[in-house]
Amino acid sequence: MESLARGLVRLAKGSARPERAGFLQSVTGHFCASHEDEATVCCGLDQNQFVISDSEFPGSTRILLKRPSFCPIKHLEERQAAALPEALRGRGVDVGVAVILQSVDRRVLLTRRAKNLSIFPNMWVPPGGHMEPDEQLLEAGLRELQEETGLRLEPGGFSWRMLGLWESVYPPMLSRGLPRRHHVVAYLLLLSTESHQQLQTRIKADESEVSAYAWLEPHILECIAAVEDGAENTGRVPNNLPSTIEATELSGGSARPTELPAVTFLNTAPAAGQDVERVSTGTRFALRLWLDTLAVRDK
Repeated sequence: MESLARGLVRLAKGSARPERAGFLQSVTGHFCASHEDEATVCCGLDQNQFVISDSEFPGSTRILLKRPSFCPIKHLEERQAAALPEALRGRGVDVGVAVILQSVDRRVLLTRRAKNLSIFPNMWVPPGGHMEPDEQLLEAGLRELQEETGLRLEPGGFSWRMLGLWESVYPPMLSRGLPRRHHVVAYLLLLSTESHQQLQTRIKADESEVSAYAWLEPHILECIAAVEDGAENTGRVPNNLPSTIEATELSGGSARPTELPAVTFLNTAPAAGQDVERVSTGTRFALRLWLDTLAVRDK
């Protein structure tokens, strides 16, 4: 998400007109008590603005909005806020879209962001990125999926729904520096009618954005989703998880199969110091919501 559509988030309560969310304003905190980290909201696009409200409006979707307990905006002190450049303070909150792509055989595609990206480098996430002006959420998700992986999903070859909203800040913890990016990510679930093997044959990932990718099975994703950032990293691999996970790595314009340590996908966000290769906190949130959809469909 290198160049998110800037300042598109508008917040509304009751009958009040939606107002632009400020960079230093917690979107989640606008709808919940200060000690809480989630709220059920209604969201949707209105005149090229992404509106989040506590009440329904035409075309809106009722959805869960969440932030991590260690969200930097939540814990930012006045002196720290004053130290931010004026241009950044006036930036507003950006909007991004991320795609949880599920194959018909229930595999989910995750990608590892390239090491040279300016935000969240070397992090495992779903394909995603910014919204262009006049784009709909699905349009943005399909475009980013194609740009990052080369996968083009044709109409009739998939169904979709919104999973949830995640408030994301970079750096993800104040111990790593003051906030430089603040955005709300809309996670979309795309259910493909093709198997992961069929989809795999069409992947031509963009090496400038993606350094690896993997099709992960539900029992692996369940273990990943169960990890809580902010908790101690034990380094242990659950008994039902293999010691390595099959992936495809990109290097020098070529793609090669590889096996990565399963513990990499269970790493938690360190409280201090350099970040590590891991699945992003927002991705774990989205995977928990995805697993809930599987449980409902299996009933």
